[in-house]
Amino acid sequence: MELLRFFTAGNVDDGKSTLIGRLLYDSKSISTDIIETLTKQSKITGVGTEIDLALLTDGLRSEREQGITIDVAYKYFSTENRKFIIADTPGHEQYTRNMFTGASNTDLAIILIDARIGITDQTKRHSILSSILNIPHVLVCINKMDLVDFNQERFEEIKAEYVSFANQLGLKNISFIPVSALSGDNVVNCSENMPWYSGETLFEFLEHVEIPKNENVNPYFQIQYVIRPQSETHRDYRGYAGTLLSGMLKKGDVVKLFPLEVTSVIERLENNQVEVDEIHENEPGVIHLKDHVDLGRGSMIVGGDMETTFEKQIEATICWMDNKPFQPGQNLLFQSNSFISKAIIKSIEADINVQTLEKKPNDGTIAFNGIANVSIKLAESFCYEPFKLNRKAGAFILINENTNNTVAAGVINA
Repeated sequence: MELLRFFTAGNVDDGKSTLIGRLLYDSKSISTDIIETLTKQSKITGVGTEIDLALLTDGLRSEREQGITIDVAYKYFSTENRKFIIADTPGHEQYTRNMFTGASNTDLAIILIDARIGITDQTKRHSILSSILNIPHVLVCINKMDLVDFNQERFEEIKAEYVSFANQLGLKNISFIPVSALSGDNVVNCSENMPWYSGETLFEFLEHVEIPKNENVNPYFQIQYVIRPQSETHRDYRGYAGTLLSGMLKKGDVVKLFPLEVTSVIERLENNQVEVDEIHENEPGVIHLKDHVDLGRGSMIVGGDMETTFEKQIEATICWMDNKPFQPGQNLLFQSNSFISKAIIKSIEADINVQTLEKKPNDGTIAFNGIANVSIKLAESFCYEPFKLNRKAGAFILINENTNNTVAAGVINA
């Protein structure tokens, strides 16, 4: 089955958690025992409806008492056609890092706008982050239409304003749906209150939206483990186990090997201890090469006819996630999948204002939740592609070498 990953974002009171709760509830994706538990909890909290749909995603009591989602809440459900992973990301500016990480590997952004309030600075920030993270699809759900009497003119007004703003960002494939999460209008079932809207419901949109296929992009296979059984029957066995990050590899393909910068040929392929002719994106596999070479964890096997970048210097956009601001000279570890190298941030090219996308000079530090363009120097050369061309081969994290804490997440620029 196809897998669609998407995230929700919006202002604190725009109804993200209620929307996801309504989606799960009306699509019958919740078990009976969970519904019974939520019904009891809803009566305790004194909500006006039979069930508080927001409880499905707002799992921590302290968060519910504050009325905000602090962490990224992940939910999983499936239909006959697809599997779904939902990341319900925090809306408030102080949780920019949570949204950055929650949205980085998704296929779709669902941005909520309160029909009464319209586009806010938060809306712009979430849209700009979607642009930075190269999200393939953006769906704008204009929520709480029941509180503006399901007015079509109000919907069209907000839609036009958003399109005008989004044109500056280069966002791809923007769609709009008028909804009322609380009453369920256009979430799973078509709204009788908005006969002027003839498009898909949210549920229908999720079922049909195109999931980006990366079969035609450059194949990147990163080694996680070298298999060399110590037995007489497998004396010559040498398999490189890992996951194909992107593209497709076939038996007989000519491949380039990094960091050796030499070529070889795929002699055999295995998947789950069974020989196969090819492996595809996101599939685990074991590669056997024609030549005996010295490769290890973090080494890369890529398509032999492709151009790739193999350097120690990387230009990137990062989101600083540590409570302590970045200070020049910090010793860091750069990690991309299973590749790890010592690294330093050599220079900070510019701070990025996530409300306007404006770039401004940096004072030498990066604050908590700050986003900046940086130049990173690695101790070892790294094989990569820009994030906008290959999201799996162009994303990374930075780790504090002394504390082992993850201090930043980033994407490699062109």
